[in-house]
Amino acid sequence: MNIQKVLALNAILLTAVGGHPVAHNDGKAKGHKLLLISFDGFRWDYDQDVETPNLDNLAKEGVKAKYITPPFVTMTSPSHFTTITGRWIEDHGVIHNMMFNTDTLRKYSYKETQNKTEWWDNGVLPLWITAQNQGKKAASFHYPGGGGNFSGQPVSRSLVEAFGHPDSNETEWRENIDIVMNWFTKEDFDFVTLYYGEPDNTGHKFGPETKERKEIVRQIDRTVGYLLEVIEKHHLKDILNVIITSDHGMTTVKKSPEVEEILLANYIKFADLKFDIIDYGGFGMILPKPEKEEEVYQALKNAHPHLKVFRKEEFPEHFHYAKHGRVLPILLYGDLGYSVNGGVTVCTCACAKSSENGIAHNVGLVSYLGSAKLELELLGTDQHAYICIIPVEQ
Repeated sequence: MNIQKVLALNAILLTAVGGHPVAHNDGKAKGHKLLLISFDGFRWDYDQDVETPNLDNLAKEGVKAKYITPPFVTMTSPSHFTTITGRWIEDHGVIHNMMFNTDTLRKYSYKETQNKTEWWDNGVLPLWITAQNQGKKAASFHYPGGGGNFSGQPVSRSLVEAFGHPDSNETEWRENIDIVMNWFTKEDFDFVTLYYGEPDNTGHKFGPETKERKEIVRQIDRTVGYLLEVIEKHHLKDILNVIITSDHGMTTVKKSPEVEEILLANYIKFADLKFDIIDYGGFGMILPKPEKEEEVYQALKNAHPHLKVFRKEEFPEHFHYAKHGRVLPILLYGDLGYSVNGGVTVCTCACAKSSENGIAHNVGLVSYLGSAKLELELLGTDQHAYICIIPVEQ
């Protein structure tokens, strides 16, 4: 593992939440505080076709990376957990948005999985727990994984998204910021993560190159403006550092009749499978019945010119994905813009892509693979004049 690259963001976080542990009620001066905000699915160039004066001002006052390369696979939970742990997905074990069990054949939705400690607690400590172990107070507001217990220790304050939670309510976005500001000022929290499900939700529904996506980016920019106002209002400007980032980007899915879509039922019999995780964008995994594994692999490996198929043990190591025990025996991903479907096409608008080298080039919709460069901006008392830094790995 390239520790220097993988822990780039981790080092930034630890600079703010680490330092010299201080008892919370001893009356002594404390170190700076840190707010990490993630806007799900914010592609690296979404601020380039829309006026975003507040994001632009944030970049001028602080530091901005051209983009971040997220880990493989570029789904919400795996990518966010890499951000908060600094570890490859094959190390932290959150390999998919959905928790699943190949014995019971049960699959849990993204929202259900947020409340399943057993999916998240795999021996790797997230930064909330690291901060708490240093005597700091940490909190999670809707951030993936924040509802888990880690080695028996919960996050000090954690709010998990409810099942019908509205992703795009601008009033609620501001209310959430107000809550977080009170955590910092009235309850003396040191490190808080805040998650928003946009522009990912809008991109999935309408596509990344649409007026709807542009409007939600304008809403994000207004929200950042509100954030800057309340930081001033609460007199936090001199002690609060802010990181704004994302988990993946997005691209538009190619559809028939322009292209031949990937339908696995054209090449294999699903009766030969014990379990599968497909119809979830550009990435899938399958568990054939024991006597059918080789037959299924041979049927798929050259089935479609834009479908990549690997045995688990042959999966490219630079993805840092396949060595975890949860990964199924056969892995598949589509080229940029291709969704991996079972018997019918379930992705109707845009999907995140998968590049051949597995590097997420700032895209990420339903297809969740490689193309997902994303935004990273930093503002705070520990930053100086505007700096645009080279791209970094998440």
